[in-house]
Amino acid sequence: MDDLMAEVNQRTNLAFSNEMEMLTFYLSDGQLYGLNVFKIIEILETPKEITVMPEAAIGIVGTIDFRGHPISVIDLSLALGLDRVDINKGVSYILICEYSTSTQGFLIARPDRLINKSWAEVVAPKGTIFEGSYLTAITYHQDVPIQILDVEMILVDIIGIDDHVSDALVSQSKKVVQKEHHILAADDSRAARAMLASALDQMGIHHTIVENAEKAYDLLEQSVKNGNCPYNLVISDIEMPVMDGFTFTRKVKQNPKLAHIYLVLHSSLSNKSNSDKAKKMGANDFIPKFQPDKIMSVILEQLAKAENHTQAVKS
Repeated sequence: MDDLMAEVNQRTNLAFSNEMEMLTFYLSDGQLYGLNVFKIIEILETPKEITVMPEAAIGIVGTIDFRGHPISVIDLSLALGLDRVDINKGVSYILICEYSTSTQGFLIARPDRLINKSWAEVVAPKGTIFEGSYLTAITYHQDVPIQILDVEMILVDIIGIDDHVSDALVSQSKKVVQKEHHILAADDSRAARAMLASALDQMGIHHTIVENAEKAYDLLEQSVKNGNCPYNLVISDIEMPVMDGFTFTRKVKQNPKLAHIYLVLHSSLSNKSNSDKAKKMGANDFIPKFQPDKIMSVILEQLAKAENHTQAVKS
């Protein structure tokens, strides 16, 4: 396990290659699942005693102490409607992960291996059977399917999310937002798309939200064929099937017709390292996910700047 964690640490230093660095693991159903190692802080052997939380949501099995702080432990098997992982029978493990400035533990049956996958090899599932599921993508390793979970959606359903925009920002938006303003966003997580849509609706901002960066880039290219891009700002997730946010940013900023667009990357992994990588790839800003006030503040600031620039040019 020490060797596996050392390799996780080494791989988290890699970026910019449109590749997903994935830890594969098993749950109680014996199926193989995957999680981007950028989310993983540490892998622990499950302690035999977990502090039970009264009236906890389904999936939360209790709390453990992690570096002097209590964190919730979510049994991913329970969250998916599977049999729970029995921590009293054999050895199980907890993945300590960061999502949107908070830390959680995910109980798994056992880790498997670390693999590299190009985002082009990671595909979003299609069909009504997957609508409303926690599956965000599928890939294969040695002909074995690996299911990539929408952990953000799992967290939203278990813990909840506040998508409310402050009254002050909503009031400010009435002075800034105009009917021609248009925001483009790309995110493979249903939870993130729903939060963005709700926040933008509260601000009265016209928006188009798609589920991957490839679609967003196609929309941008099509929009400039007539010489004018209608989008005032683009928001992109970093980890997405087909094309990751870093590659998307590089393509946008290297295209002379698109390079002027203000592009914001956001991610549920909100540490400084990700922010620095975003800036190196040419992103104009980086914002942690699921913080509607921060996202809307950046949008209002940029819309106001664009309007001031337009007025200065006219005068």
